[in-house]
Amino acid sequence: MSIQLVAIDVDDTLLTSTHQVLTSTITAVKAAIAQGVKVVLCSGRPLAGVAPYLAQLGIKGADQYVITYNGAITATTSGQVMAQYLIDNAQYRRLTTFATHHQASFNVLDAHSTIYTADHDVNRITVVQAWENNAGLLVRQPDELPTDFQITKGVFGGEKAALDELEPIVRQTFSDELAVIRAGANFLEVLNPVVSKGQALKALMAHLALAPAAVMAIGDEANDLSMFDVAGTAVAMANGSWLAREHADIVTKSNDDGGIAAAFAQVIFNEAVDKLQK
Repeated sequence: MSIQLVAIDVDDTLLTSTHQVLTSTITAVKAAIAQGVKVVLCSGRPLAGVAPYLAQLGIKGADQYVITYNGAITATTSGQVMAQYLIDNAQYRRLTTFATHHQASFNVLDAHSTIYTADHDVNRITVVQAWENNAGLLVRQPDELPTDFQITKGVFGGEKAALDELEPIVRQTFSDELAVIRAGANFLEVLNPVVSKGQALKALMAHLALAPAAVMAIGDEANDLSMFDVAGTAVAMANGSWLAREHADIVTKSNDDGGIAAAFAQVIFNEAVDKLQK
């Protein structure tokens, strides 16, 4: 069965190490779309952080899709929300209290690409996060927000060593009620318990009546493994984590070396490509 949908992670997969989209990637994606393949950006970012890349790649319209917030919201690229799984106000308050107690940098995102933090001393990771995602950044205490305020996800952002120490405590405290995902060296995320990229991709596949054999997923990190589990072809970037590469069917070139285009060439266009391997 030919590939009819490709789910692509954004950071360190679609984007190079300098946060650019390679010309080879744009060419490959547009050629696939012209053949009727749906290309779905599947990211931990909010929509505002993904929209510029959708535009660059020519992914638009009511029959194209985007998965954001690590799977919390799936929408058409014309703006129709298809599925949304949020964290309620009580859990948002509990997370904020936990972060304050452990002196951990913490922020949350709403469904409109705005970042909120109760930290008056905003750390550099949160500032970079807001800048990279074209997101508003507001300093607010829970009592300064509506009592029905809900979040798409909570983010513990910090240096790797600090998050390595914090992660087991977060998991012990919240894993029974919320999904805890290490989205990268500097990000530990907490989401609605049903949320993952794989859950969102599986629901989209059902909506489009696509079998796993018709789907390829490309990623680089632990939060991409759930996509790998539901796609018929799982592709890890050469720059990806050891865990991602171990779980992939194919390891393509790096994000700086045309890995997306190489994967499309081999799997979608059936071209011989060097350096693709398991």
